[in-house]
Amino acid sequence: MTAGATYGQQLEAALAFMQDGDDFLVVSHVQPDGDAISSTSVIGWLLDQLGKSKTLINEGESPSRLSYLKGYDQIVNYRKDKPVQTYTHVIAVDCADFRRIGEVSALFAQDVKLLNIDHHPTNNGFGTVNVILPEAAATVEILFDLIEKSGCAIDVECATAIYTGLLTDTGGFRYSNTSPKVMDVASRMLALGAPGHKLADHLLEKMTMAKLKLLQRSLARLTFTEDQQIGWLYIAKDDMKDTGAVSDDMEGIVNYALNIDGVEVGILFKETEDGGVKASLRSAGKADVAAIAQSFGGGGHIRAAGCRMQGTLTETIEELVEAVRKALNG
Repeated sequence: MTAGATYGQQLEAALAFMQDGDDFLVVSHVQPDGDAISSTSVIGWLLDQLGKSKTLINEGESPSRLSYLKGYDQIVNYRKDKPVQTYTHVIAVDCADFRRIGEVSALFAQDVKLLNIDHHPTNNGFGTVNVILPEAAATVEILFDLIEKSGCAIDVECATAIYTGLLTDTGGFRYSNTSPKVMDVASRMLALGAPGHKLADHLLEKMTMAKLKLLQRSLARLTFTEDQQIGWLYIAKDDMKDTGAVSDDMEGIVNYALNIDGVEVGILFKETEDGGVKASLRSAGKADVAAIAQSFGGGGHIRAAGCRMQGTLTETIEELVEAVRKALNG
């Protein structure tokens, strides 16, 4: 896509990409969240409306709490099923950078053409065609605009997926990214039959017993800097096995560090099986955690970002906390 294209032109190029191709591979990011799976559902729905064939794949398992979404049961777990077919037409949704696609990139043909649809400001435009709108609260917000451009009529299943992505990426319409447009789109999805109150109860209020046990462990480790501007928790490798928790159960735990009065940045450290550490950062607004994460090879949003680091928990905690401290004091 030509650099400097307007958002409308980007949407037109994306629609042309979908209309001109067929047999699409649709992928979102590793350890997908509500917006990633909702976006996968919505793009799959749109491809169906356009009469196109598609395969939905993620590197690992999709969160079971999102199993009500249309197309959820079609999403292939790459690590479990190990498909071998390669694809020349790929659509990546909600991937802040190419690495976030993970192992599924092994299925890309040498002459792959890639449509990259995303709302992360750190996205470097890795696609053949790119639709990137950092002002969007969620990737499903962009997909709503794409559907409008296509002229397809949104049904209740698509509306439910769009509402889900908006609900989860705005923290229940509480985060600063909850714009007037977000509320307008959400209202329109409710009018089309999206069960808003049921989705809020299911996604924001309920938790598994495994998550409760994981939360108990991590809260016991909650630590703050001397000035209490930075708070962090950690999840050790054995915690997941001992509690029976899955990746989805970590959702929202980082907010327990951020939501304390006076805390500017909350961090959740998660020890990984390969000997590294994954860090999730949240900001109250004073620090740009996307810039901090980017300095460690990660990315995300100004107020929500993440990165992977090499080293022990102790080493990575010290290194990242010091980087956040410098950002707050600089």
